Amino acid sequence: MKLPNREHLLKFSTKKIAKEMCLNIIPVSKPRMTQSDRWKKRLVVLQYWAYRDEIFYGALAQGYRPSFELMMEFVLPMPKSWSKSKKEKMVGEPHQQTPDIDNLEKACLDSLFDDDKKVHKIMASKVWGHSGKLIIKNWHRMY
Repeated sequence: MKLPNREHLLKFSTKKIAKEMCLNIIPVSKPRMTQSDRWKKRLVVLQYWAYRDEIFYGALAQGYRPSFELMMEFVLPMPKSWSKSKKEKMVGEPHQQTPDIDNLEKACLDSLFDDDKKVHKIMASKVWGHSGKLIIKNWHRMY
């Protein structure tokens, strides 16, 4: 079954146009997929597909229109095993563990664009937070 064109739906939705989007979800990176994922349905792939749909429908609900220049911020939740003082200290600090930032970007681009080759500028960061969050903004030229 052919899915509807994502860019077309985002471009012509009836919501008021928003230039940024914020979703309270835990960011998921794009997994390395194989041919057998079509019928095996590994858990990591199913989680990725659900995440991708959540971003797309979140963009529709918020009236977000992605441009081809994006700023992305991934807020990853801290482990429950950390002490309260460590959690307070680490809020907003750079996240330097897996998942890799390029795989997080790929998942977002796949959810917003059918063909993401048109995207030519991305600025992304991943930081620690109390809960998961994804913030995507259109990057307007400063020159």
